[in-house]
Amino acid sequence: MPETRPPVRRRPDRPRGLLVSVVVPSHNEEENLPALLEAFEEVFRRERIPGELILIDDGSTDKTYARARDLANRYRFLRVYYHKSRQGVTAALNTGFALARGRFLFFFPADLQYHPNDLPQMVDRLTSGFDVVTGWKQGRYGPKRFVSFIYNSLSRMLFKVPVHDLNSIKGFKREVLNSLAFRKDWHRYLVVMAHEQGFKVTEVKVRLYPRKFGKSKFGFWRIPIGFLDLLAVKFQLSFSKKPLLFFGSWGLVLIALGIIIGLVAIGFRIFAHEGYRPVLYLVMLLELLGISFFALGFLGETLVELQSRMDNLTREVGELKSHPLHGAPRPHHQNRPQGRSVPAPAQSKETEVSETPVPEESEPKFPFDR
Repeated sequence: MPETRPPVRRRPDRPRGLLVSVVVPSHNEEENLPALLEAFEEVFRRERIPGELILIDDGSTDKTYARARDLANRYRFLRVYYHKSRQGVTAALNTGFALARGRFLFFFPADLQYHPNDLPQMVDRLTSGFDVVTGWKQGRYGPKRFVSFIYNSLSRMLFKVPVHDLNSIKGFKREVLNSLAFRKDWHRYLVVMAHEQGFKVTEVKVRLYPRKFGKSKFGFWRIPIGFLDLLAVKFQLSFSKKPLLFFGSWGLVLIALGIIIGLVAIGFRIFAHEGYRPVLYLVMLLELLGISFFALGFLGETLVELQSRMDNLTREVGELKSHPLHGAPRPHHQNRPQGRSVPAPAQSKETEVSETPVPEESEPKFPFDR
């Protein structure tokens, strides 16, 4: 990774305590870890950012987990966990955010295409009053640039989100993630969902570097999957809030079309003395479909009401978790992670979460605390 040093700048006052938790999903990134951690150590120390880095090994088939365990002995801010099988970036982020202890939570890939030097300016944006900050990639990134342009353009058009890039490094205040629901592959839309809920969103320009080690996880099938997810999120955030308006509108159209065709058929029967039985069947079909769409709308309204109550409950739980008394550090021997309202995945045949041993202390110590 190229050595870059940002210019000296004035930064807003930052709160004390463990400020930043950086979650790094990793799949077969063994060769990238030493340089990545060295860069984070330098940034944490230079900028006096009290932070931790939570690395989630998402079912790697190389020695990523073993290498990370070895590096944890050198870097005390590093915490290492793993999934026994590959579950995707969203699941890794869900695990990491649930275990995070910082006030600001960041997503950072392990491929060295982003430099930790961009972290301080993102922290400053969150400190200055914004709730979400995302990176705006600057640089060349091959054929993915066109796909990213189409994806981001559609996202801005559909969701009116005031940022240029949704598929980059991101930072959130803890209360934002407490209010969001995670679904598979929806990590790309966390910014969209946060903006929809009224959180203040901003962006900063970040430099993109070419990958040096390992293979890109970008494949052809991510294009159609991403497009379908885009439509699903749009439906979830727009039409699903007023299902009767969506389904009822189509129901009215179908019923009106059936009535018009029926009147035309009656006119032909009276004045032209001609009748067509298939037209009668078409009228019946349109009327039944219209009534069915109305029924779906009423059913959807009931489900939305139930979902609204669950969201309110989740929000209340998130506020309790963000309360200072609840958020105080617990003794390490309890081994109960704090974080999102969604608990960490339980150990099972599909998922296993494991942490590197750390010294037994009442509170974790970090070398870069002020």
